[in-house]
Amino acid sequence: MPKSKQQKEVTIEALSGDLKGAKSVVFANFQGLTVAQSDELRRAARKEGVTVLVAKKTLVRRALEAIGLAADTASFEGGLATFTGKDEVSPAKVVATFAKKNEVVTIFGGILEGKFIDAKMVKSLSALPGKQELLSMMVRSLNAPISGFVNVNASIVRSLFNVLNAYKAKKA
Repeated sequence: MPKSKQQKEVTIEALSGDLKGAKSVVFANFQGLTVAQSDELRRAARKEGVTVLVAKKTLVRRALEAIGLAADTASFEGGLATFTGKDEVSPAKVVATFAKKNEVVTIFGGILEGKFIDAKMVKSLSALPGKQELLSMMVRSLNAPISGFVNVNASIVRSLFNVLNAYKAKKA
């Protein structure tokens, strides 16, 4: 049963709201997935804080136009799913890792910083570390000089202890 005009407007409003608030968006083809695979993709997306919306290409195009972006959604083959995220990397990571396991999923492109990016750029974006990984890398690099200093001081004390033990053994 086709959607009514009101249902389409609600879908467009939901899509444009998600697209407006998202730092990055990925468009992908999901057709050909089984229900279990589709559920697995949605679970993986939910775990990473990524929103998945499936809508007709014309509705996605109208939602993009509503927020002032232009994309040729008619050139996308198959069904269109939009993955929106609160950070720049997570939607690309979710879709790219799932596409590696399931060849049916095809990445069409996405939106980053208000500009349309192609599938190649989305795949390279998915190779970048996520926000949590970057934070842990930064903490490790900040901690490295401190732990080095502690290790040097501990080795001085250890060396002094070894010298005193050797002197004690020589006296005995």
